[in-house]
Amino acid sequence: MITILHNPRCSKSRAGVALLEEKGVEFEILKYLDDPLTPDELESIIEKLGISAHDLIRKNEEVYKNEFADKELTDEEWVLAMLEHPRLIERPIVVNGDKAVIGRPTEVIETIL
Repeated sequence: MITILHNPRCSKSRAGVALLEEKGVEFEILKYLDDPLTPDELESIIEKLGISAHDLIRKNEEVYKNEFADKELTDEEWVLAMLEHPRLIERPIVVNGDKAVIGRPTEVIETIL
């Protein structure tokens, strides 16, 4: 089952949902701001993306600028920061089995369908 980590207020996230609908694939929407990820879920997503935890951070978010911009944290500490402040998580993320992509640009999502 394909899952999209979705923030309805984000235009890129809405575009990701629209692309999946357009392609006619079955998928599940996870509104991660309303239904927070567990540490294991977030670590699994990072592993599937093949990136560091820091690479998943939205660096334009106010909380990043105010609390984290000048800090050097370990991957484990970044995971904890994202769990505490889920707005820090880049979006949308689409997971399909053991693969995941950040849907920026939206067309990247097609690579794992």
